[in-house]
Amino acid sequence: MQEMTVYGVSFDLASKQPVVLLRAESGSVFLPIWIGHAEASAILMKLHGSEPPRPMTHDLACSIIRLLDADITKVTVTELRENTFHARITIVRNGDELEVDSRSSDAIALALRAEAAIFAADEVIEESGVEFEGGDPDIDRGLVPPRVEAGEDLGEIDLGEFRKFLDTVSPDEFRAPEEDD
Repeated sequence: MQEMTVYGVSFDLASKQPVVLLRAESGSVFLPIWIGHAEASAILMKLHGSEPPRPMTHDLACSIIRLLDADITKVTVTELRENTFHARITIVRNGDELEVDSRSSDAIALALRAEAAIFAADEVIEESGVEFEGGDPDIDRGLVPPRVEAGEDLGEIDLGEFRKFLDTVSPDEFRAPEEDD
């Protein structure tokens, strides 16, 4: 099992599906996971530090878990079965560890909100991991549609303009914003 970080979210123009790109902590191996639009939005909102006016589903789930005096400690992408990634969410409550089946996209969105570790099984990485020559994918700007700044209220984005952006942007133009040092 390898620890992963969310490198960013991209868009597969061929399938018109968002892709979350996980990066192995130990090197230049990346794990692309095709996800739904709603989950991509939830992941991107957290990556960009945007707060919705009301809790979204993943925010609500984290709040409920905290109210039950429990913590999400990690999520693990456990397998790829029939072209679908499967994951487990590890929740600790009163010293007891609970494992919950999950879609990988939901698990990642929850892990970001709970600041929990993200792991991927070695078999998943061996089967679906991609190693980019030179280390990182050639990505030079983040997922920020025209005239929208990171951190801006995403509820005010013109959806037509955003769709045009998604239709014209290349996958290499997506990444999580870099942290200031």
